[in-house]
Parts: sequence; C-alpha cells; structure tokens
Amino acid sequence: MTFNALRPLASKFLEPVAKTTANAGISPDTVSLLSLAFAALSGIMYYYSRSDPLIVLVAGLLVALNSFLDAMDGLMARYLEIASPRGDFLDHVIDRYSDVFIICGIFFGGYVYWQIGVVAIVGVLLTSYLGTQAQALHLGRYYGGIIGRADRLVLIMLASLVYFIYPYQVYGFSSLGWMILIIAIGSHITALQRIAHIWKQLGE
Repeated sequence: MTFNALRPLASKFLEPVAKTTANAGISPDTVSLLSLAFAALSGIMYYYSRSDPLIVLVAGLLVALNSFLDAMDGLMARYLEIASPRGDFLDHVIDRYSDVFIICGIFFGGYVYWQIGVVAIVGVLLTSYLGTQAQALHLGRYYGGIIGRADRLVLIMLASLVYFIYPYQVYGFSSLGWMILIIAIGSHITALQRIAHIWKQLGE
C-alpha cells in the first residue's frame, strides 16, 4: 500500500513516455502483452539462476520492466481515449499471470521451501481477488492493506539486487527466500484487512 500511494506521482513521470509510445502507433494491449512476456522471462530466469547471481539481477530488471509497462498501458489507453472494461479485464488477467510467473519462478528455483511459496502465491491471488471483488460489489476498486502489488514488485526487485551483492543465506534463507516469506505473511494479512474492509462496507 505504501508504494501504491505514490502512483499519482509516478504517473506524472510516465505520462510523456506513454504519450510518445501511443503516438508511435503502439497499442495499450501490445504493451500489456509485452509486460506479460517480461514477467514470464523473469520467472524462467529466476528458476535457472541458482548458481549465478547475475541472472538474478537480470531477472529483477525484467520485473522492473514488467512493472513499468504495466503502469504504461493504462496511461496510454486514457490518453488515446480508448479505456474500456475489456482492456481493464485484460490488464487484471495479465497481472495475475505475471504474479504467478515471477513468484513461482523464485520458489521453484529453490530459494525457499515450496510450502512457503504456495502460501505466498495463494495469498497474492487471494489479495488481488478481494480487490476486484470489492469492485464487483460496487464498492470501488480497493487497494488497501500492508502489501499491494506495487509493494510486492518493489520487494522482489530489491531482494534481487541484494542477492546479486550478497548471494548467501542468513538464518537459512537468502534475500529472495526472506522476501517470499515476507510476501507470504504480508499478503494474508492484507487479505484479512481487505475482508474486514469489504465486510464493514457491506454492512453500512
């Protein structure tokens, strides 16, 4: 939630790039699909990176590109005045697949016990579902909670950089392992926060 609050500020820096890209004839859907490709490639690189911290760093950069393009597509659609429920739906689907590719790539790569990885991905998907469920119940899209998607992506990028600098374990986990553990716990706390918020709103 911390980094999601910075979205308006980030948009100001991204808008010129989004306009230039849109004026070049590139569609928002193309940008969305490209973001998915970067997420998939990132997951593959995390999976095969165990013996090479440089590959982890590159995977982290691919996550950054995924995040950048994910922010771009919506700005482009609004600039071109073609924003639609269909585009919003595609964006949410791609975001969920991107989450799965990135997080599963890390825990299948052996950076954390697979049981913790499963708890993490379930928490991430449940958190995202609750955000859109609030919208489906006409309560508005809800981004509340301690760890939203923007926070997760920043954590993953930072953990990748730390792993590149110090690829060793501390109390049983490397920086990537600890990051997945934090996401596992934080996502379920976020889910509970969103459940409480939606339940309260429905009762009013």
